[in-house]
Amino acid sequence: MNIRGRIAVIGVGNEFRRDDGVGWAVLARLRERAVDRPLPPDTDLAACDGDPGRLIGLWAGARLAVVVDAAHAHPGTPGRVHRLALDAGVLAQPSATSSHGLGLGEAVELARVLGLLPGHLVVYAVEGAESELGTGLSPAVAEAVEPVVRAVEEEIARHEDTTVGRPA
Repeated sequence: MNIRGRIAVIGVGNEFRRDDGVGWAVLARLRERAVDRPLPPDTDLAACDGDPGRLIGLWAGARLAVVVDAAHAHPGTPGRVHRLALDAGVLAQPSATSSHGLGLGEAVELARVLGLLPGHLVVYAVEGAESELGTGLSPAVAEAVEPVVRAVEEEIARHEDTTVGRPA
């Protein structure tokens, strides 16, 4: 899936670990909304378990990659959303960490070393409350889904506006 110039939206997580499924819930909502509000035709929506190799494979060659993931913060505020953008090949270190053993920071660093970073990378990290086995998001995280969906759509629109007329 190395289509030069495409947009990759990646929901990271595990839908069977409660709030860890927020990335997948955002993808599902984006797919629903795309029926009435289509995304650009070169947009790929993909779910990922957070494995750095898979993340890199999904965003390699993209002009824009937007990643949505659950995060743990101490102290935490379930449902709070953090927006992180890649700056000069380094992902800003948030006050929250990925809910996976190896985080996005490691994937970014590996992609940087391998020359496989997307043109622009934005991460939306949603602080979770519940990560035990089970399905369904906690109420606070469920309330964050729609605002994150709108933020992702706006991110894509902003990026499209700035790349109009530029070669891929």
